[in-house]
Amino acid sequence: MWSFFARDPVKDFAYEILPESPEKSGIWTLHRGKRKTSGDPVSVFVYEVAQGTEQQTQLAKAAFKRMKTLRHPNILTYVDGLETDKSLYVVTEQVTPLSVHLKAQAEKGGAGELEISWGLHQIVKALSFLVNDCHLLHNNLGIWAVFVDRAGEWKLGALDHLAPEQGDPSGVSLPTPKAVYPDMEKYDPPEASNSSGEKWAGEVWRLGCLIWEVFNGPLPRTSSLRSLGKIPKSLVPHYCELVGANSRARPNPARFLQNCRAPGGFLSNSFVESNLFLEEIQIKDPAEKQQFFQDLNDHLDSFPEDFCKHKVLPQLLTAFEFGNAGAVILTPLFKVGKFLSAEEYQQKIIPVIVKMFSSTDRAMRIRLLQQMEQFIQYLNEAAVNSQIFPHVVHGFTDTNPAIREQTVKSMLLLAPKLNETNLNQELMRHFARLQARDEQGPIRCNTTVCLGKIASYLNAGTRQRILVSAFSRATKDPFPASRSAGVLGFAATHNYYSVTEIAARILPTLCTVTVDPDKGVREQAFKAIKSFLIKLETVSEDPSKLAEIEKDVGSSAQPAGASSSWAGWAVTGVSSLTFKLIRNNPGGEGSAAAEGSGPSSATSPTSPTDGASALSKGTAFFNEPHHIEIKLFYAGRSSASMAVKKQSSDWSSSGWDADDSWSNEKEGQGQSSAGEEGWGNDWGEEEADVTPASKNLPLPEGVRLASEYNWDSSSGKGATQNDLFASVSQRNTAAATVRSQQEKKD
Repeated sequence: MWSFFARDPVKDFAYEILPESPEKSGIWTLHRGKRKTSGDPVSVFVYEVAQGTEQQTQLAKAAFKRMKTLRHPNILTYVDGLETDKSLYVVTEQVTPLSVHLKAQAEKGGAGELEISWGLHQIVKALSFLVNDCHLLHNNLGIWAVFVDRAGEWKLGALDHLAPEQGDPSGVSLPTPKAVYPDMEKYDPPEASNSSGEKWAGEVWRLGCLIWEVFNGPLPRTSSLRSLGKIPKSLVPHYCELVGANSRARPNPARFLQNCRAPGGFLSNSFVESNLFLEEIQIKDPAEKQQFFQDLNDHLDSFPEDFCKHKVLPQLLTAFEFGNAGAVILTPLFKVGKFLSAEEYQQKIIPVIVKMFSSTDRAMRIRLLQQMEQFIQYLNEAAVNSQIFPHVVHGFTDTNPAIREQTVKSMLLLAPKLNETNLNQELMRHFARLQARDEQGPIRCNTTVCLGKIASYLNAGTRQRILVSAFSRATKDPFPASRSAGVLGFAATHNYYSVTEIAARILPTLCTVTVDPDKGVREQAFKAIKSFLIKLETVSEDPSKLAEIEKDVGSSAQPAGASSSWAGWAVTGVSSLTFKLIRNNPGGEGSAAAEGSGPSSATSPTSPTDGASALSKGTAFFNEPHHIEIKLFYAGRSSASMAVKKQSSDWSSSGWDADDSWSNEKEGQGQSSAGEEGWGNDWGEEEADVTPASKNLPLPEGVRLASEYNWDSSSGKGATQNDLFASVSQRNTAAATVRSQQEKKD
């Protein structure tokens, strides 16, 4: 029983003092600490009674009492405390002395004016609260009385000498700072303490001393206040009012704050405005919040890192969780996320992103897809396959072409993290549908490009079953850029084909492209043919090299984590579908022929001819980047039904719909599955799934649908009037039509 009364209260204290080097703060010693139960970081101010004088003990007990009763956002927050016969403990939020903070900032290049402006705003606001609302005088304001929390917020502390402006009713007076520390006399105002000036005159004088020390360092003597030093010009006139000799002319702290907040003042800037808005965000209208988050993105780059992490980020997360901020918070959210560590990102950002993917808001979905590169590295494979990919695939069938386009592009980043089923079955099924039936030529082109880029992640059976058929399909596309992408697809994935496939399937397909109406497509076809022939010649001359050339044909899928860049071997100039239009401007740069000839600007190295190093040089050709500039079609509305019918007839008339069906290649090549067998069904139902659009919707002036463009036309700027290959292609098509009609008559 007696042991209970003899227990040491310090051991039962809920906070632990960490064994780090403490900081001296007046009569207190500042330690870092943490809560024993949760580990939350705190600061602990400790005063040892045995080491102090009677006056200091009196000040410590007075400060302990004031800290418990004073509550204000700009005053150091009291958390807990303990008073014993030997010592006093005051636990507050985790803070750092301002002098230490400024020294650390100086090592990084110095604290910015934005950070200092908001810090001074907070201290003046706290001083105004004490003087005008509480009728208290701080009597100890200086750089030693200011502390900085994790978010960079300045807090007023050191309440040791805090007293009522009319004096303590009990008649007990606290000792002045210079009575405890003689060197504090230089911070006292020049007038006598019993002068007839305003009660706050001494407070704002010390505020002027604080401003001088923030910009110029420790104050050597009182007369140094006359030298402005590094004080900003916009602050100089207001600073001079604070340290003026006439005590009656010194402004009230609230008036000083108002003067500095005037247009052009030191406290009138985007950082202060943003902070003030965040302090009142709970009472703001939804429209005001939307506008604030929209404007915030432009200012974040100039804001301090700690402020973004600890003040802006929580507000962004709260706005998403409990408000209707929507997609507008995504851009600032990802920008702030760059300041977080990998662990912090996983804890704070990833749960929000996963939840966002389930949103039906189109604006949010497309922004997530556009900015996926910023957070994909933090997503684990389990979350991608179970929580993200099932929602993303809905974008493949979205009626908005921009969402379909971004969904295709996002697969470059998601593919390395997809599992066997999602990658080799589900994704390939959607790619087959897009490449065969999407009415937008650029989307069909991008699908082909993406397939070539993610080929290394597919398993060997899927590659053998899909790649040749898919790229062969692309070479017969009405859109020139898609045909060029098909040729370059063969080139980019050359190492996955056996010499038998090259000779029997790839070269015959490429040879038909050598008479393509588009010159750029023909050029790419000739280069690809020469490079494939080099491989065949190499094996013919030295059959022992067959194993080396075909070493990747049956290789397993590339491990996750390998980099995939959209600006690779094909498309680098793809823009949003809603901005690039084909305009009906005959003979100009915007004409259909000029737009369709985009791939003619593609450049690639000349095919090697040196027989001694033919294989190495030929392989190097495929590894070089190939670029296609794609001009995109009008996509503001769905195509008319006649356009879809014309496209369907164009594709089916070529005869490759049946011959090159990806599913037809399953027999005898790799494993088949129920999901893969649906490919043929998707293509066979091409016309059945088409929903007729209204024919009465007028198109903008000068804009034509993709299906209305004469793909065989070679007119336009830069096109040759008498193109031999184009005419040959047209004659062949005409002859085939005549033969078909004669067969029907017979």
